[in-house]
Amino acid sequence: MKLEYIDQLIEKMETANLVELTYKDKEVDIKLKRESKVREYQAQPVQPVQSVEAPAPQAPVASVPETSGPATDTSNTHTIKAPMVGTFYKSPSPEADPYVQVGDKIENDTIVCILEAMKLFNEIEAEVSGEIVEILVEDGEMVEYNQPLFKVK
Repeated sequence: MKLEYIDQLIEKMETANLVELTYKDKEVDIKLKRESKVREYQAQPVQPVQSVEAPAPQAPVASVPETSGPATDTSNTHTIKAPMVGTFYKSPSPEADPYVQVGDKIENDTIVCILEAMKLFNEIEAEVSGEIVEILVEDGEMVEYNQPLFKVK
């Protein structure tokens, strides 16, 4: 196998934002893997858009407490988001226990799930320490890039 071909595989891996790539043929068996960078993909909080056509002054006043409640809840939580598009799996196999459950204590290198993209199974690390307080997606569900997966306190 030529070095140029390996360079092309690495380039395609980066372009597709893959964490792991395996290539096998009769002569060669290559496995490329890079660190998951979940924090790199964290989006800034989106500020709510105010409607131009507010029906009455009472509606915004009623919505202010609702908006301030979740804001205080999220101040001490971290959201683990999907670093790529793929299928979310909470365990390594259908018969196995899930990687994490609500209430579990996790460390930076704890694997929290698998995202399958293009027949490649990518283990996603928490990259944050704390306690899982909420799992936001169901097993087998398709997730989008940057979609929230877990809330960690």
